[in-house]
Amino acid sequence: MSARLPFDPIERAGQSWAKHYPEAGEQTYDAMRAVTSIMRAQQILIAGLDAALRPFNLTFSRYEALVLLTFSSSGSLPLSKIGERLQVHATSVTNVIDRLEAAGLVQREPNPRDGRGTLAVITEQGRRVVDEATRELHRNDFGLQALTTEELQRLFTVLRRLRIDAGDFADQRPS
Repeated sequence: MSARLPFDPIERAGQSWAKHYPEAGEQTYDAMRAVTSIMRAQQILIAGLDAALRPFNLTFSRYEALVLLTFSSSGSLPLSKIGERLQVHATSVTNVIDRLEAAGLVQREPNPRDGRGTLAVITEQGRRVVDEATRELHRNDFGLQALTTEELQRLFTVLRRLRIDAGDFADQRPS
């Protein structure tokens, strides 16, 4: 990483945006700054999470799959259900499960409820690894240690509205 800049490059880009596109208005200026900040925050978080998970031979996507299996009542889920819950394409699930299986953290079994389907089943080694990795992620609040509890709650609420608007899920909360 290069040296710290003496200014906020996203704020500077926002000022340039407002100067070059004044007709866009303040809402658009704020939206540009917000989306650019979200994208940069994602880069920071993924880099930090992957670094924390590297000693466990995990990426964040593999970690999420293991946690999902750990939370299931039987320690197993159909691959289609994993994709649905993690909101990723079936090809991504196959890749994640392939890597977890190669590492001995999950195994594939035929789905007794669906003759064509496959279950991913967490192994005992997988349970140990996910527990250790989770303790590591807890040490720095999943990379969000700079935020207060109140800020984390507000951030979740704001981003939840964005996810609802995108159609990720139906909002079941009363208005």
